[in-house]
Amino acid sequence: MSADQPVAARTSTGRVDPSARGGKRPGTGDAAGTVGEAGEFGLIDRITARLGLGPTCLLGPGDDAAVVSTSDNRVVVSTDVLVEGRHFRRDWSGPLDVGHRAAADNMADIAAMGAAPTALVMGLGTPPDLPVEWAEEMAEGMAEEAALAGACVVGGDVVRSPTLTIAVTALGDLRGVSPVTRAGAQPGDQVAMAGRLGWAAAGYTVLSRGFRSPRALVDAHRRPQVPYRCGPEAARQGATAMIDVSDGLLADLDHLVESSGVSIDLHRDAFELPEQMRDAARALGVDPYDWVLRGGDDHALVATFPPGSVLTDDWRPIGTVGKGRGITIDRRPVEDGPGGWDHFRTSR
Repeated sequence: MSADQPVAARTSTGRVDPSARGGKRPGTGDAAGTVGEAGEFGLIDRITARLGLGPTCLLGPGDDAAVVSTSDNRVVVSTDVLVEGRHFRRDWSGPLDVGHRAAADNMADIAAMGAAPTALVMGLGTPPDLPVEWAEEMAEGMAEEAALAGACVVGGDVVRSPTLTIAVTALGDLRGVSPVTRAGAQPGDQVAMAGRLGWAAAGYTVLSRGFRSPRALVDAHRRPQVPYRCGPEAARQGATAMIDVSDGLLADLDHLVESSGVSIDLHRDAFELPEQMRDAARALGVDPYDWVLRGGDDHALVATFPPGSVLTDDWRPIGTVGKGRGITIDRRPVEDGPGGWDHFRTSR
């Protein structure tokens, strides 16, 4: 496969001519109504009108498949599913927020492999009484988040479903670097993180107790701030292993430990506890370190680097890799195990 060779992504989106995007949005000026009233193709037209095309998209919605360019002969692929009541609540998050989060959940996995996100395809399962405006704004939020990472939404599918469900597949480009897996950490490596931890979990706790502030914490639950560029940056810096923190730091590092056959010792004082988090924890009777160590959905990146590596300011050392197995904090065993999120064992 030569450089810049197109990669096809299967999609059933569209009756929209991509070349006619500059005009009036399909259906604007009409009463939005519900997706049932709009019909399948009316809904598709409204959604695709909210999507912009990025530089990697050679052919967007409107054909049997989209075509995406890649400078590498390898494509990184990841899929994630969000189900209403399980991953998001419409009384807690607006449609723009849900769109941002759906895109971020997937593109964080791409970045964790050391790749740059390039394109997303979306499958939307929706009850017929969902307002069309909600679906439009969700798609707009997804497109906005994709643009933050230099990617775009190139298509998808819609289907009737009793439960609002959003399935997203993300594509990424390694751009000549080797993929950074979970399996390469070596004793003596330093452990470092980019991004932030505990914010989304704190926001979830605040919302679950019936509050809407501190706003910074609540917003972190609604829209994660993913350090997308730090994934490819870590790959270029020689990272030996990497993972994104979606289910909780201890739980996700446990995957890395098992894959690499090593142990990790974390330094408790390496984790910052901002004042808002301390205040909220005190008010709610929660240990803020529980949010940092076991809370998910911030999508920070955690990577291991060879000894003596000079890291950029985006990366903060938080521990060391050793021989053996397991995770310790300041050389002490972790109480109650790694915890974290498990779809079939954890209830919300």
